[in-house]
Amino acid sequence: MDSKPGTPMDRPAGHPDAPTGKVAVLLVNLGTPDAPEAGAVKRYLGEFLSDRRVVEIPPIVWQPILRGIILNTRPKKSAHAYSQVWGEDGSPLAAITARQAKALQVRLGDGVKVDWAMRYGNPSIADKVTALKDAGYDRILFAPLYPQYSGATTATAVDALGKVLADMRWQPAIRTLPPYHDHPAYIAALKDDITRQLSDSSPAPDVLLLSFHGMPERTLELGDPYHCHCRKTARLLAEALAGEFPNMRVDTTFQSRFGKAKWLEPATDLTIEAEAKSGTRSMAVAMPGFSADCLETLEEIALQGRDTFMENGGESYVALTCLNDTQPGMDMLETLIRTELGGWI
Repeated sequence: MDSKPGTPMDRPAGHPDAPTGKVAVLLVNLGTPDAPEAGAVKRYLGEFLSDRRVVEIPPIVWQPILRGIILNTRPKKSAHAYSQVWGEDGSPLAAITARQAKALQVRLGDGVKVDWAMRYGNPSIADKVTALKDAGYDRILFAPLYPQYSGATTATAVDALGKVLADMRWQPAIRTLPPYHDHPAYIAALKDDITRQLSDSSPAPDVLLLSFHGMPERTLELGDPYHCHCRKTARLLAEALAGEFPNMRVDTTFQSRFGKAKWLEPATDLTIEAEAKSGTRSMAVAMPGFSADCLETLEEIALQGRDTFMENGGESYVALTCLNDTQPGMDMLETLIRTELGGWI
């Protein structure tokens, strides 16, 4: 009998197939509808907004609002927004995440399987983890691509993983990628990529906004570290950029407010408007909390943000792309993943 770890053993005749001994990485992002159509958006929003990590209102109060109002009014508007950014290869978020997985596969080689999944929509975490386990990948690095930790992002992805594992008699060994909001490789990648983009559109803008996805202020009060992680990322990045752009002011804002609750401030949309009205002539917006471009970056910031800035007196506006599968972004991702795979490969 072969006793070497990670290799299959001789099994008695008739023994069920039980492939083992392989290592996988599963990149995970938020999710996307299957199509830029009202029906697909409604299904996606129904799943997303029913997550109690995302909307922390008791279901008995929230579900009638969600089912009776929001899912009957918002999908059509959101479908139009998605149609403005949808590409030939589908949803930008899904397409970019797939490219990141493909590029990381090349970098890691044949000794590791790299795949990807979405917390909401397709391909699902459940389907991907089950398929990996069935194929013999009994050591899986689960990698939510959220630099800043939040209960509504990282935690709910791990929740979904836990539900899959709960139904498995034979579970794979799991590691999870920690938040990397202050990791030197992340800050360096952001600095290099932002410097390249700003140099391509010289002169440097008067103001660079670092726009992070918003969260209800209540999450901070309840102990979620997200706001602190965003602020630390912004501080480290501003310090890194200061040598390249000494005359550029860097500010931090929060986007994508929803509902009537008080959200983290300052708000990106209100800041863009106020800056233009106060005399700021040129502005760039970077979104360092997003690992891949998506509806919130391509439509909300690139399109709506530009309209707001120009309509209120601004003259030059650029929304910078996310790290995506650029060389700085992939260098960073490879560094993080190889660190967490230590001892497995």
